[in-house]
Amino acid sequence: MSEQLARKVSAARLSVASNSVLVVGKLGVGVLIGSVSVISEALHSGMDLLAAFVALYAVRGAEERPDREHPFGHGKLENLSGVIEGLLVFAAAAWIVYEAVAKLLAPYPIEGLSWGIMVMGISAIANLLLSDHLFRVARETESVALDADAWHLRTDVYTCVGVLAGLGAIMLGERLLPAYDWHWLDPAAAIAVAVLMVHVAWKLTRDASRDLMDTSLPLNENEWLREYVTRPQPMVHGVHNLRTRRNGPVRFVEFHLIVHGEMSVDESHHLTDIMTSEIKQHFPGASVIIHVEPCDGKCEPKCVDGCLLSPQQRDRIRVRT
Repeated sequence: MSEQLARKVSAARLSVASNSVLVVGKLGVGVLIGSVSVISEALHSGMDLLAAFVALYAVRGAEERPDREHPFGHGKLENLSGVIEGLLVFAAAAWIVYEAVAKLLAPYPIEGLSWGIMVMGISAIANLLLSDHLFRVARETESVALDADAWHLRTDVYTCVGVLAGLGAIMLGERLLPAYDWHWLDPAAAIAVAVLMVHVAWKLTRDASRDLMDTSLPLNENEWLREYVTRPQPMVHGVHNLRTRRNGPVRFVEFHLIVHGEMSVDESHHLTDIMTSEIKQHFPGASVIIHVEPCDGKCEPKCVDGCLLSPQQRDRIRVRT
């Protein structure tokens, strides 16, 4: 197992262990005190736990070598994992809204508020620390699955704070104005939690599905590539059909390189080796395909758009050919 894969697997396993403990703790306290917002948080952590298992499977599977059926590798397992995790958050949010509305229509008091506040506080701190760790590993290893899992946990931090605020408001209201019923704040906090979950679920699903549709690399990465391949070089006349996409952590770069018609095969091969090496230095692990074409002076529209020659140089080539 490579060092990078070992880091990703270790982070995913830590997420599984942490979420297992939090699910049991939240569910037990939620049932004990009769809080729909705490129970909804238990469900949220249950979805986080399922997402952590999905992420663990994805980071291991995405590192498998290309085979006959998957010649481009298995990197999109991480993107698929991100989409699944986003859909899980959508499902959890829908259930929370359903339960919260039911409690608003048929309210009942909450007992043992201090227990709910305690378990929410512990959960918020634990998930804040774990999500920071997952974000760091995801950024350093370019793991879509771990990034999605980290967003799951960071959402849990925000929702725990929302539930904490609701329970705290109920406790404060009962002490200051005991004549009023403050327990409606519990399902109201749960609905606020669900709204935030929908927002994060949309972002997760959108970002993870981009690479499933073979969307181009981000603008800043494409700009660097375009500047690099169009830099003036002896014997290079132009570049066209620059295409990029991403498969999990692996970037795919492909373009056509137009060279001087008298350039030898050996010279062109050496040039593409240098360009491939320099692109991989900037994007480690990238797959680079360069199609070399001799300049024939025909100057088709696609060639003119990426031509690196002046109009006078193009005229001289057309005269010679």
